[in-house]
Formats: sequence, C-alpha cells, structure tokens
Amino acid sequence: MRRTLTTSMLGMAILVAAVVALAGVHGEAAEHAPKAASEAAFEQLTSLVGEWQGTQQGVAVTLTYTLTADGTALMEQMQPAGSAAMITMFTVDGERLLATHYCSAGNQPQMATGAIKEPETKSLTFSLVRVTGMKTPGDFHNTGVMVRLEDKDHLTQEWTYLDHGKSGTNVFRYERKR
Repeated sequence: MRRTLTTSMLGMAILVAAVVALAGVHGEAAEHAPKAASEAAFEQLTSLVGEWQGTQQGVAVTLTYTLTADGTALMEQMQPAGSAAMITMFTVDGERLLATHYCSAGNQPQMATGAIKEPETKSLTFSLVRVTGMKTPGDFHNTGVMVRLEDKDHLTQEWTYLDHGKSGTNVFRYERKR
C-alpha cells in the first residue's frame, strides 16, 4: 500500500512538473512573439500618459492620459476651463485601434483607424464608425480625430464634426505639463 501511494505521488509530481514546464515554454513563446502593428501603435500611444495643457479658441484645455484596465485601455480626460470634462477611451481591436468619445453633447461617437500597417507613425487617424446617444440625426457629433505626436512634449489633435449638416474642424495643440 505504501509503495502504491509513493508511486502515485511520484507520478503526480512528474505530471505537475511537466505541466509547469509546458506552461513556461508557452509563456516564453508568447513573450517573444512579434507584436501586431496595432499593439505596437497602441504602445506608442501610451507614451501620452501624464498631463498636457493647451488652448483652443482662447480657452485653456487640460488633457490627462491614464493607462487603465490592466494596460489595455488608454483614457484621455479633456477638461476645457469652465466646461464639463469629456472622456475618450483608446483600445486595440484586432488590426486597428478604436476611440470612443464620451462627449459633453451627450453622445458617444465610436471611431476606428484602418488596419494599421506601420506602427511607428507619428499620427493616427480615427474615422466615425457609429454614434450612440443622439436625440436627433442633426445633433452635433464628432466624426473623427487625428492624433499627432509632434515630439515627446508636443501633441496636436484635429477633431472633425458635423452639426445640423455643417461640417467643421477643431484643432488643439498641447504641450506636456512639467
């Protein structure tokens, strides 16, 4: 009986060791697998983490970028002086990046890049996929955003919008807060 128990325990120990070894090999392979271009572009976007300041049409605007959801989402909080804050969430979706903007106008434009081929780009352009939360089809809503990192301390955003059939663009220039 004792010998059977010892043999069973030895067999179990060998099985556990094999499972652990296989898990290590799989984890190692995953660590060394090349990143998808969209993942590399998202990683580059995460360099924005921190506070930024700028103006748009004479109004001071503060941007705060925070990495959240265990590093899988980049949250941008845009706070124009004297106005409500707005949030944009950036995430990876297969070969593209998504940006969902929670606007003070009460709607949520969801925008996406095309399939990312070149992750080392200085700018990313997001185009409207759909918008939720609009009360009427003519309501103001953003239709896209281009995010361009000029250098590690300078950022430009160009937001396009549609308002009762008229399109426009708002350009924001930011500098990293020290």
